Amino acid sequence: MAPSPTFTIFVSMISEKDLTQSQNIPYEERISRIEKMIESEEEPKAFELGLLLALKMGQEIREKKPLGSTTGDIVATWSSKYPESVVEEAIAHAKQFLTNPGALAEKMKNIMLKKMSKQDDETKTDEDQSGK
Repeated sequence: MAPSPTFTIFVSMISEKDLTQSQNIPYEERISRIEKMIESEEEPKAFELGLLLALKMGQEIREKKPLGSTTGDIVATWSSKYPESVVEEAIAHAKQFLTNPGALAEKMKNIMLKKMSKQDDETKTDEDQSGK
């Protein structure tokens, strides 16, 4: 299967330099960006919450704080704001971020490819309908 034009454009937009520069963003700023993204959404996804939780846990580790000293409060707050299933899934994502980031990257890639395939199918359907 040939890559879709959307995927090709997306891949060509992200260079190795971009990836390197994103690694140079201070850790606290990465956390701040994720927090702002989550705050702007009415119903954030478990994946996004898991990413924030993993970053916050990493911050605890960096600061030599006991794990859960700040993240426990975050999860408790989420428990009152979001469905239990979302919180549980966020915790699972955070664990995966910390223990097996390669598998998570592969999962993200597959999700992205499925979404782009769906968009391509919708575009083709729209084009077919407008041509009738």
